[in-house]
Amino acid sequence: MAQQEQLSNVAACSCGSDNNATAKQNGKPVGRSRLYILLGIGLAVWVLLYWALQTVADFLTYDLLKLPASSHLGASVNFFLYDAPKVLLLLVLIIFLVGIIRSFFSAERTRQILAGKREFAGNILAGGLGIVTPFCSCSAVPLFIGFVETGIPLGVTLTFLIASPMVNEVALVMLYGMFGWQVALIYLTAGLVIAIVAGWVIGRLRMEKYVESWVFDIKMGEANGPSTNMAFEERVRYGLNAVSEIVGKVWPYVLAGIAVGAFIHGYVPDGLLASFMGKGAWWSVPAAVLIGIPIYSNAAGIIPVVQALMEKGAALGTALAFMMAVVGLSLPETIILRKVLKWQLIGVFIGVVAVGIILIGYLFNTFM
Repeated sequence: MAQQEQLSNVAACSCGSDNNATAKQNGKPVGRSRLYILLGIGLAVWVLLYWALQTVADFLTYDLLKLPASSHLGASVNFFLYDAPKVLLLLVLIIFLVGIIRSFFSAERTRQILAGKREFAGNILAGGLGIVTPFCSCSAVPLFIGFVETGIPLGVTLTFLIASPMVNEVALVMLYGMFGWQVALIYLTAGLVIAIVAGWVIGRLRMEKYVESWVFDIKMGEANGPSTNMAFEERVRYGLNAVSEIVGKVWPYVLAGIAVGAFIHGYVPDGLLASFMGKGAWWSVPAAVLIGIPIYSNAAGIIPVVQALMEKGAALGTALAFMMAVVGLSLPETIILRKVLKWQLIGVFIGVVAVGIILIGYLFNTFM
């Protein structure tokens, strides 16, 4: 009798487990379907808002505020009311998608992918990974140490560290929104070429002796980062967190940059900048790079200014050179890298990247 009762209890437990499993199995598709529906609704709302931007900006500027379309103030206000929400909407969408892509990469996985690759192939791979992985200037030192400890060549490591800040999703989104996909693609290609070639050149120079000696003595464990074994729902959450974190940080720079761009758009006479930032001024590209290196800004703050400069006569190559110098050779990253690199290597690093940016600037001023 006791044995029968025990078997009944086991059967009941088994049935309960099966019911729970069935409920979980039934619940998961329902949850995922609901998530797909919410994502679809969100995308539809995004498209409607984006489509209505110019109409709303015109209504607010010319009907509600009664500003004349021919006035300097009217042109500036309309520029700001259209570009600010457009750029923020693009940032939200693209950073969400890039955040999902980034959820497949951790610092450890990136190191594993690059480890053991032949040098030039490693440069190409490092440049591509630098674009899609979630690392910025503040991550430069731990990443550098981790890569060196893994045995990744110095040139490959520097390719990664150049590509990661220079070619970022914020810059791509803003360039696409303000100039179109052609200019965004030019920026992506040029930044990637500079990172790959600069890393390869530095690797050929064999400058390992200018890395601080203590770096080679450190053993790094797995760095914090996203787990690569995520469910789809977790990747969506990771993308939403990326939107919250990145947009939450850059929106003041976006608005400030667009405000400066709006002022230039409305008040600076057409063609004024052509005399010293146009194709005819041979010295404009190196001057733009020299000016851009010490400026502390990011793509969110500088691209609206670049757009306004180009509208007033600045050449594409000069404007891109200025932007790349600001974003790719920022003073904060240089100071951070000084913790692991000696000044000789930092000087070569800045020099090689600056020459690459200047050459890209001349190239586009000649052929675009």
